[in-house]
Amino acid sequence: MAVSLLAREISDLCLGKPALRSLSVSSTIGDALLALKTSDDNFISVWCCEHSSSSTSSDDDDDVDDCRCVGKICMVDIICFLCREENLKSPSSALKSPITLLLNKSSQGLVKHVDPHSSLQEVIDEIIQGTQNIVVPIKAKHRRKLLSKPLLGPTHHHKGREYCWLTQEDIVRYLLSSIALFSPIASLSVDSLNIIDDQILSVNYHSLASSTIDAIARSLLRQTSVAVVDDDGILIGEISPFTLSCCDESVAAAIATLCTGDLMAYIDCGGPPEEIVKLVKERLKERNLGGMIELENFGSNSNSSSDDEVSATNKKVTKLSRCNSYSSRMMRRAEAIVCHPKSSLVAVMIQAIAHRVNYVWVIEDDCSLVGIVTFRNILKIFLEHLEFLV
Repeated sequence: MAVSLLAREISDLCLGKPALRSLSVSSTIGDALLALKTSDDNFISVWCCEHSSSSTSSDDDDDVDDCRCVGKICMVDIICFLCREENLKSPSSALKSPITLLLNKSSQGLVKHVDPHSSLQEVIDEIIQGTQNIVVPIKAKHRRKLLSKPLLGPTHHHKGREYCWLTQEDIVRYLLSSIALFSPIASLSVDSLNIIDDQILSVNYHSLASSTIDAIARSLLRQTSVAVVDDDGILIGEISPFTLSCCDESVAAAIATLCTGDLMAYIDCGGPPEEIVKLVKERLKERNLGGMIELENFGSNSNSSSDDEVSATNKKVTKLSRCNSYSSRMMRRAEAIVCHPKSSLVAVMIQAIAHRVNYVWVIEDDCSLVGIVTFRNILKIFLEHLEFLV
């Protein structure tokens, strides 16, 4: 039964998935920032479309695909970009840079197009090899009116065709719905299954937050997180790309001026304490980085929007700024999601899905950090189990 489950076409998992919102590869980083702020998604897809704007295509025309998703952008990419020393001095100029600067070579291969008739096992193989997002063409129920602004609609660059993407979370959630088919591995401990990865990214609680930038960027590529530990290796919390992606660009100022412990408080879902906000502004002034203080006003200076659009956008940006409550995003605190080495595989899967992360930290009874369990390693175990059955 489990073997037949993985033979299912990937299109079955696309039912009900929303169409991707897209940005052209010719967009600026400021365009990406505005798109993220006015979207309920944590990621925006970036596309290279070679067809002319006058060309047309029917929804059934899947033979010639000259629209390709070449990457994805989230707030973490923008935050890390703004944290560069040269960009801290002039963030408004940095946001006018081309979006291609965020699509570096290390992120190539994270997104891949697949045929909707591909099997679930084929897609899992792609994920194990490093793909993060699977792009799948979907059939629109009706042709939507093409929008005049590429930031506002999913079909502007794709001749009316629509796409969705599947993530590691989508795949694991689907397998969890049929977990009884994978007995007995589902009830075995993550320790006995040998899927605890001890190659983790960690920083000291008292270290400068600016020293975490490289680790944050790498954790984004790995779809994991950065552990925050004390001098004895005890897990205190984490700096998670998932949490940062729900913040706004002002976090770059916090990273540039705070220690790691204060940064954890700054990105907490309750919003940063006023005393920490005041401290950030004082340190920015001391370093002559006044441009960072005005960073949140960049959207109102965009030349690509009308006054009415800017007003509406700013209202929404204000509502969503500094990690406050989001209407359709799930936000969580900087505390790490943890399990024990003897926790069962299914328990870890449920924990991760419940908290919308792709990993769970593994700690001992004294809270010392052992390692991390990732969706990628969990999927490897499922395939190995099936190979054993065959």
